[in-house]
Amino acid sequence: MTKEEIGAWVSEHNEGALLADGYEDAFIGTGHRCGQPTVAVYDIGLCVKVLMERDGMDFVDALEFFQFNTLGAWAGEGTPIFLQRVEGNEL
Repeated sequence: MTKEEIGAWVSEHNEGALLADGYEDAFIGTGHRCGQPTVAVYDIGLCVKVLMERDGMDFVDALEFFQFNTLGAWAGEGTPIFLQRVEGNEL
């Protein structure tokens, strides 16, 4: 999806929801909680992959950049959620 398509889809649920610029390929949907605004949801692994492929970072640099500059940025109630997937039988 393009940034515009994601924005239009998410704003159907919450006009105040924010998007994570440049991570369109990591967008996986919206998150909903009782009494809380709907927000955009991104996959952390895919965000790191975007940084590696788009910006030429290695894994460690991409993860550090993501954690500090994206995951660590609070912009209010519309701030996206970043999901860490559980793979296999890690539980």
